[in-house]
Amino acid sequence: MFSKSNSDRGQVGIGTLIVFIAMVLVAAIAAGVLINTAGFLQSQAEATGEESSAQVSDRVQVISAIGTADSNGNNLSEVNLTVSKAPGADDINVDNVIIELTGPDNFETVTTDDTEVSLFTIVGADNDILENTSDRMAIEIGGDSGLSSAGSNGVNPSEGDGLTIKITTASGATTTEEIRVPETLDSDETVSL
Repeated sequence: MFSKSNSDRGQVGIGTLIVFIAMVLVAAIAAGVLINTAGFLQSQAEATGEESSAQVSDRVQVISAIGTADSNGNNLSEVNLTVSKAPGADDINVDNVIIELTGPDNFETVTTDDTEVSLFTIVGADNDILENTSDRMAIEIGGDSGLSSAGSNGVNPSEGDGLTIKITTASGATTTEEIRVPETLDSDETVSL
């Protein structure tokens, strides 16, 4: 009746095999690309998560703020902040912080490289790094030259004025401290802010 040639059957089988092998190769290459992309996205997501976490948690905590009046008793010439690392924060190098001062008339940004800013270790290793929650450092802003010369214009808070101090760590975490100068100051008086 019907006669089939065995040679035709073999050719169809070889063609099907070639298509099958090609599909397997394409699938393997696609799987490799997907695995590499997934790995890259995972590592990027982990890095972004760590940076975001550091930006929120790696901040300093202000324990106390003390100010010193100038020799006339009219203005605040120096602010001394005692800081520690916030709970959950990694080690913080206080030598790398940026301090923004917003006074009644001016806004200034200073760093620990400026002559108006000094660091003193109170508790902990003397390396400007807050490693434990029990470590304490003093950040003195103003020093011998006073707040009026901090930065290019200086801030000059007088009696009753407010002063906002914003401390930003290297990871981008920010701490804002609002202080108010007492209504009356005596010359060279040290006051709690």
